Amino acid sequence: MKRILIAEDEERIAAFVEKGLRASGFTTTIAADGDTAADYARTGGFDLVILDIGLPGQDGFTVLRGLREDRVSTPVIVLTARDSVRDTVAGLEGGADDWMTKPFRFEELLARVRLRLRTAARAPEVTVLRSGDLSLDLRTRRARAGQTSVDLTAREFVLLELFLRHPGQVLTREQILSHVWGYDFDPGSNIVDVYVRALRKKLGAGRVETVRGMGYRLP
Repeated sequence: MKRILIAEDEERIAAFVEKGLRASGFTTTIAADGDTAADYARTGGFDLVILDIGLPGQDGFTVLRGLREDRVSTPVIVLTARDSVRDTVAGLEGGADDWMTKPFRFEELLARVRLRLRTAARAPEVTVLRSGDLSLDLRTRRARAGQTSVDLTAREFVLLELFLRHPGQVLTREQILSHVWGYDFDPGSNIVDVYVRALRKKLGAGRVETVRGMGYRLP
């Protein structure tokens, strides 16, 4: 089931889009401000983002630019009240895959969502993720650290995949929890720390760095 992030601060519009997408078989999450939207999108847990430009905090242009600078390739459909040619060009040149103006018909939005998901699905499939001499084979679900082959549990595999898809990026405990364990997992749990220690034991102590007060990073 495809997961879609709805970055929209107007509750009425967010609820309308969410209801329609869920009725069409998608899983949805709403982010009501730009900072939250950027954090969620960077987890790698979404197949597509529907992004408003006029968000509180970071505006949509800033969110989009930050995602593309961090090489987050998740398709983005901008859904906004701004209809000037200048804004449209800025959005598309900034990395948006599509641009729709409000007011809109849900049927058209749904068609564009499905088109972008089909286009993304035709992209060349990556089967091995690498960072330095660390690699993860997505088919066999086995890791290699240098010349050593490493067996991983299901959760360790998902956690390492998340790090390898975002090398050098600091991932907060909340981001890791939401991607590996789901949004309903107890945020006060130390389960992230436990699994990071387990990865270090298997891959090497220096493989995952602790960034004090922020989270973890694959150097």
